[in-house]
Amino acid sequence: MTHFTLGWILIGALIVGSSANAAGPGGDYPVQPVPFTRVSVQDDFWRPRLETNRTVTIPYDFRQCEATGRIDNFAKAGGLMEGKFQGIRFDDSDVFKIIEGAAYSLALHPDPWLDSYLDRLIAKIAAAQEDDGYLYTARTIDPQNPASGAGPTRWSNLKDSHELYNVGHLYEAAVAHYQATGKRSLLDVALKNAGLICEVFGPGKLCEVPGHQEIEIGLVKLYRITGDPKYLRQAKFFLDMRGRSGLRTIWGEYCQDHKPVVEQSEATGHAVRAVYMYSGMADVAALTQDPSYIEAIQRIWEDVVYAKMYLTGGIGSRSGGEAFGADYELPNKTAYNETCAAIANLLWNHRLFLLTGDSQYIDVFERTLYNGFLSGVSLTGDLFFYPNPLESDGSYKRSPWFDCSCCPSNVARFIPSIPGYVYARKDDSIYVNLFLQGEASIPLAGQAIRLRQATRYPWDGRVRITVHTAAPVEFTLRVRVPGWARNRPVPGDLYTYVDEPAGPVLLSVNRTSMVPPLEQGYFLLRRVWADGDTVELDLPMPVRRVQCHAKVAENRGKVALERGPVVYCAEWVDNNPGLDRVTIPGNMTFETVFRKYMLGGVVVIRGSVARDEPSRAREDVIIPDITLIPYFAWAHRGEGAMKVWLPVSLSPSPIWLEEIVLPKKTG
Repeated sequence: MTHFTLGWILIGALIVGSSANAAGPGGDYPVQPVPFTRVSVQDDFWRPRLETNRTVTIPYDFRQCEATGRIDNFAKAGGLMEGKFQGIRFDDSDVFKIIEGAAYSLALHPDPWLDSYLDRLIAKIAAAQEDDGYLYTARTIDPQNPASGAGPTRWSNLKDSHELYNVGHLYEAAVAHYQATGKRSLLDVALKNAGLICEVFGPGKLCEVPGHQEIEIGLVKLYRITGDPKYLRQAKFFLDMRGRSGLRTIWGEYCQDHKPVVEQSEATGHAVRAVYMYSGMADVAALTQDPSYIEAIQRIWEDVVYAKMYLTGGIGSRSGGEAFGADYELPNKTAYNETCAAIANLLWNHRLFLLTGDSQYIDVFERTLYNGFLSGVSLTGDLFFYPNPLESDGSYKRSPWFDCSCCPSNVARFIPSIPGYVYARKDDSIYVNLFLQGEASIPLAGQAIRLRQATRYPWDGRVRITVHTAAPVEFTLRVRVPGWARNRPVPGDLYTYVDEPAGPVLLSVNRTSMVPPLEQGYFLLRRVWADGDTVELDLPMPVRRVQCHAKVAENRGKVALERGPVVYCAEWVDNNPGLDRVTIPGNMTFETVFRKYMLGGVVVIRGSVARDEPSRAREDVIIPDITLIPYFAWAHRGEGAMKVWLPVSLSPSPIWLEEIVLPKKTG
């Protein structure tokens, strides 16, 4: 028996066995999210952003796809119009992502015009699909002269062609559209394509994997909507084939294809590709109950959070390859931190929470949401960042579109999904993960439990949760206590607070103070709940100085400021005569002010030094007052310098770590 045959027997048995487990009862995430359609947002922070995405970003992105030929490409491929392919070989994916966002919007806001627009667009997509299900306009328009990077024939350049990446986003869009409208028009296109993929790739067939991961997530969604295990088998096949040098030519670390996924321990290569893969691994792990997958993604998560993640939750420090750097390689001005990578980080951390019920993943999720992700889109919803640096000399600004516009289209689909990350359920427990004003309806014990939050978060740490029930019911309310409120900005020691711990977190039920048990970062409130019962949470929100681990060379002798979940920055317009003179002395005091008409309504930080205190360094030095704004809101008031990390001055002693305090990894 040949090595080739032995290998296929081994891999085939692995995949078939796991899929049999997946098809059986009980395989899924232990914690289940409460769908975004059951959560209404009514606050002054997220509601305007959701509305801007619906009324500005989604239609704006569609217009840009029309203007740049992305939509015409489908018409050309379908023979509905003449012309050559326009753009880049992966442009189909942008259209699919915006359709996904539009479907989420339709699920919450019926819109006959948008519904009709999608029908017409989907008809063009269906026309572009070849008879056997193949869908890739970069080749179909002119098979003899496909777009650059597409490869001369089908599947001939999977490392770079994005043939499989594109349709992964198609599958996600199709499921969203079907769930929102009940129409099968796009779902049928997706299933026909996925059927082709399952016929072409697999044990004893074409043994290749996508260069850019994403199809794994989409295949799992098709499995969930249809119950057909072949889609889950296919997702697992693509994952299990990575790094299998005995079965195929592998593509190396850039594509996370240097070793089998269950043997990987460090985040390497292109950040978006990597974290989409880790998210797909989490999905497959939940459905197949494969512990080796879970162990691998938890090892990799520690590598990222303990040594490769920015304070903003951004990931992927290198512009070269849009890639992860080495441990502690976290430059500020050249930080890449692609907006898509932040979205992928959100997807991954939420899945890890669903696997474990541990709030540390929601801590990272929240940090990324309010900082590394939110900076990627302007308040107006029609300007975008691709990279998100932590320092600028004034030459960087948001753009209306990009040749590669994966980030604007990704923003369009992620923002409307945000309400779906607020709550979750496990058995008779309800998790409160994020704090935003609004109401949720959560099925439990034969009735719909309504939870209503009243809060001004993230500007105020007071949260009131009112429980509404048709009849008294016993359950556990798990209320998250953010890591930043427990003196831990992130898991691990990559970032730590300089200041003394803030005041205690206070909680009361029906105005009676309590100190409930804390488990995995959640207050556990077990009781028989009656209609109108109220929980009040008070999270102290002082301004905190943050320091980096000493191995982050660029930030030695510097601190950043944050308040609650929000990271702050100094911007040129608020700090004259210039950011070069801005420092954070050890004796600086801070005050916060809410400015309703500034940048959509933000809390700003003002720092000052008492003028009658002599300088400990030079008595003729005058330390200027400083003003800082939330990092997500920078670059809205003209072009100028910005910094997150600021030098320390006049400190009586060094306030940065000199040695490693905690072990970097446990795996």
